[in-house]
Amino acid sequence: MSPSSSPAPAPSAAVSPAYAERLGLPWWYWLAGLGLAGLLAAELWMGAAGLRSWLPFVLLLPATVAALWWLGRIRVAVGDGELWVDDAHLPVPFVADAVPLNAAGRREVLGTGSDPLAFVVQRPWVGGAVQVVLDDPADPTPFWVVSSRRPVELAAAIMAARDAA
Repeated sequence: MSPSSSPAPAPSAAVSPAYAERLGLPWWYWLAGLGLAGLLAAELWMGAAGLRSWLPFVLLLPATVAALWWLGRIRVAVGDGELWVDDAHLPVPFVADAVPLNAAGRREVLGTGSDPLAFVVQRPWVGGAVQVVLDDPADPTPFWVVSSRRPVELAAAIMAARDAA
C-alpha cells in the first residue's frame, strides 16, 4: 500500500437478527436418550469379555449424543431482509402474510389443510408454528410452515422485516 492511497474501509459489524431461535430438544429428551443408550450398552456389556465389553459404551453413548444434537440443530432467524430456517432462506418481500399457529392450528395446516408443495420444517417437541404465505408467481411453493416456540414474535418479526424492505 502506497502512502498516498487511503486504507480500505473497515468491514461493517454483523447486524444482529431481528429474531433468532434454536429448535433444540427438551432436557428430558437428552436424559431419556442417554439413559436408553446406557441401558442398551450395559446389556451388550454383559455378553462380552475383555476389551470388547467396553465397546458398546464407547460407540453407543457418543452416537446418541451426536443424534440428539443433530435433532436439535435447526435455527430460525429473521434478519437482513430474509427468513432463515436452517440452510433455507426466503427474501421477505415475497411474504404475503405470516400467521402464528398454536398446536391445533399447526395440526390443521399440516393435516387437512396441507399442500404437497409446502415447505415444512416441523419439530414435534415444539408446540407452536408460523405459516408464512408466499406471494411469488415464479415459485410453486404456496407457503412455509416453520416450528417456533414463540410463534407470535416470529410472525411479527417477519412482517416487520417485510414492511421495512
